[in-house]
Amino acid sequence: MFLDVLRRRNPKFIEAAIALHRQGKIPANAYVLDLDAVEANTRLLKAEADRLGMKIFAMTKQVGRASSFCHAVMRGGIDRSVAVDMACARATHRAGLHVGHLGHLQQVARHEANAAAATFRPDYWTVFNDIKASEAAAGADAAGYTQNLLARVRAEGDTFYRGHEGGFAADDIAAVADAFDRLKGGRFAGITTFPALLFDHATRKVLPTHNLTTLSEAAEALAKTGRNAIEVNAPGTTSVVMLPALADAGATQVEPGNGLHGTTALHVVEDLPELPAVCYLTEVSHLSGDKAYCFGGGFYIDPIFPDYDVKAIVSDEPTVSASALRSVEVPPPSAIDYYAMIDASGARAPKVGDTAVFGFRGQAFVTRAYVVGVSGISKGMPTVESIENGFGEAESWPV
Repeated sequence: MFLDVLRRRNPKFIEAAIALHRQGKIPANAYVLDLDAVEANTRLLKAEADRLGMKIFAMTKQVGRASSFCHAVMRGGIDRSVAVDMACARATHRAGLHVGHLGHLQQVARHEANAAAATFRPDYWTVFNDIKASEAAAGADAAGYTQNLLARVRAEGDTFYRGHEGGFAADDIAAVADAFDRLKGGRFAGITTFPALLFDHATRKVLPTHNLTTLSEAAEALAKTGRNAIEVNAPGTTSVVMLPALADAGATQVEPGNGLHGTTALHVVEDLPELPAVCYLTEVSHLSGDKAYCFGGGFYIDPIFPDYDVKAIVSDEPTVSASALRSVEVPPPSAIDYYAMIDASGARAPKVGDTAVFGFRGQAFVTRAYVVGVSGISKGMPTVESIENGFGEAESWPV
């Protein structure tokens, strides 16, 4: 779905990615990153967050926590990450980002809490219940510091993706705050939820969820008890254009992920300040009948979008021409994506070895894809900076 936007707004990126693949410098089955664009996008987001007085943490899971991505983000002015799980924390810490937020979306397992505290000393640590709060505080106490704790809150009418549910009842937030402050090694620092914003297909706009109302009401309840200087962490569909609305709703912390590489749902329908900076690249393996089979491993069609005709640029040379576009059948999520099937009917049929480029709102960390960071595209000198797996670890490709 993002291929049209990529072709129109960042064609040099597609052409550079194809050229590097043709030269044997990047592998098939790879999410490729335009690091120059990531750095520029980061500067925009950081400047707006600073203008609004908001803390900003980088989400890296969508691009496999790539070290070169982390470095581009740091060059753009963001020096802290949000770790969606411990794998994110390890990878971003290793790359040089400080862990600004741990425990949201995935809580920290019991026997990892002490190591997480000692190694990362996160600025903020989200917990969903009293036991997890105690574990985080105990880990911090053992490491010799007091941990800022965020309470994940929930209320009737809130929206959660299936499997993301959990948290404290918002009505009890004052008592929760007091309980956190009684923990040795812990202190109450604020509240969070996800998602605070969601793309609405009917209006083609990003709209606040009820969760944002829940955060605002919880903050008001805390203010009545004298807790005015709290953190309100409000992630979801974050772009430069959405930050003022979040600030107006009382948010003090934002966590761009797709916004850093220009692939929020809103980027499909509007030309936002951030440039699209990621594509998925693979190659044709073989032909059978009227289909050309391309290597898979990284196909991820985001379920937030309705079904659509998936297309790829299929070519043996750098191009963004419409004549190179081919429809593709991607295996359903229930199947292993060893291959996807490209329409090979008609003239100029794909050939074995041709490059295939897709535009996805990806989640590289749940795939078997490589992640490749490329710098210098804006200067006409593309250079591969890293070839890694979805854990931000170097791969010894091609062997």
